[in-house]
Amino acid sequence: MKKIATLLLAAGLVFGAATGASAIDFKAKGQWIMSFDYGQNGTFVGKENGHKKTGWGDGKQDDFEARQRVRLQLDAVASESLSGTVYFEIGDSIWGQNSSGGALGADGKIVELKQAYIDWMAPETDLKVRMGIQNITTPAYASGNSVLNDDVAGVVASYQINEMAGVTAFWARPYNDNFTGFNDANGHKNWRANYMDNMDAVGLLVPLSFDGAKVTPWGMYAGIGPNTFRLSQKDAEKRDADGKLLPQTYTNDWYGNLANMGAGNGFINSGLFPVGGARHRDFSNANGRAVGGRNLSSYANAWWGGVSADITIWDPFRVAFDFEYGSVTWEDDGRLNRQGWFATLLAEYKLDWAIPGIYGWYASGDDSNPANGSERMPTMDGNNTNKYSNFAFDGDPYIARDAVVGHSMAGTWGIGARLKDMSFIEDLKHTFRVNYIGGTNSTTMAKKMSKAGLWANGDDLGGFEGWSGGHDALYLTTGDSALEFGLSNYYKMYDNFTISLEADYIALWLDTSKSAWGARHKEGKSIPQTKDAWNINASFVYSF
Repeated sequence: MKKIATLLLAAGLVFGAATGASAIDFKAKGQWIMSFDYGQNGTFVGKENGHKKTGWGDGKQDDFEARQRVRLQLDAVASESLSGTVYFEIGDSIWGQNSSGGALGADGKIVELKQAYIDWMAPETDLKVRMGIQNITTPAYASGNSVLNDDVAGVVASYQINEMAGVTAFWARPYNDNFTGFNDANGHKNWRANYMDNMDAVGLLVPLSFDGAKVTPWGMYAGIGPNTFRLSQKDAEKRDADGKLLPQTYTNDWYGNLANMGAGNGFINSGLFPVGGARHRDFSNANGRAVGGRNLSSYANAWWGGVSADITIWDPFRVAFDFEYGSVTWEDDGRLNRQGWFATLLAEYKLDWAIPGIYGWYASGDDSNPANGSERMPTMDGNNTNKYSNFAFDGDPYIARDAVVGHSMAGTWGIGARLKDMSFIEDLKHTFRVNYIGGTNSTTMAKKMSKAGLWANGDDLGGFEGWSGGHDALYLTTGDSALEFGLSNYYKMYDNFTISLEADYIALWLDTSKSAWGARHKEGKSIPQTKDAWNINASFVYSF
């Protein structure tokens, strides 16, 4: 019996050792946000034709909104050389809204896959590889105004050459196999489905670390297929109330109006194209024939390059700067081209009780000729974490209202000052900022687009129905300006629980002369009443 017991014990030890060698360590992370907003005039419009405009985001939100979001991340770690990650997001759920899962019963299907990837290292090397849906961000240490900052499917490889230099390369596929095709002349369905509809990007970053400084030059190239954002026939058709096909229905060779594109999201739509999007064809209501413009049949070439630096060698004095340049060119139609640049400089000084800082930026703007495309810097995805503004641009750290001027800083210039991380009571911090924002786009461009009827009719000012046609919110000209005030307060009640209270206000001044937005008067249309935008947010954040 003792021998049998000994053998069983030995077998248990062997199997236990084998099990331990292949054991996976599971780690969980997460964040809950409960957010409450109250504000007005999110699109800077008070009244139009005697009717009040609310206008937050898509123009359909109320002055008061309550919402929540949950993010859960699970890491399966086999070793320092191998792990896998899946990252889920639930929400944003607007309280009371059925479509987002916030109505009575709360049974909406709103669980989203945010990221899913594996990390592995090549044996006996310092080469690290990440494969799958992941966040890829181009550096912008000063402003956070990145060309790309979002979750995307791809492969990233990084290698540390020495203590001072490393290299990171990536391939990403933002879009592919979304074009469902048309019916051909013989009625065959799905003609050219998934044909030349991919968008692929490759990039290279070279992070350099010195004593008291880090500098990262970078570059990125993307090929954009002519059908990447093309609408399917079903989506392109226009019908009357009885379902009858209207005579101006779009034809097979129509590229698609990017205001209602098939694939893509608002960020990339507003960031890659000139104002008006792909409206490079005119349609005759008489016979429905497309006139003017060209049919796109070749890939667009898009590339970006830049350098970002964070210098702390003179600590407690810090200097940071970003420079970015980008270009998108279409061989078939130059009206869709877009190229420009962005530069910014930040200087701040760390005190015991706060970090005062000043900064400025300038981004190229459109000239007066819409036929030569856009002179604003293109962005692949403007879903940024802006470091200068929590309200005018996309800078709120949680889910409060923001980006009322734009997700990208393209076509603007500005100067600002802030008192960051002020603290007079333990676990309570404040940040106060003031920004003066101007536009760099030609007033003549606003005049021409207004007369062409391409601007929104009061849903937002200086905007093409928001999120569409080459920009996402305001289109500021050299005659327009805005002044932003913001105060953010963060109280760390517990180690994992933070309460945020934020108040923001933006005053807007538009050039309403007939040389700019006032050109609408010539068409018998009035300028909507302009109102300053403001918002107050309270957020309750539990992170673990």
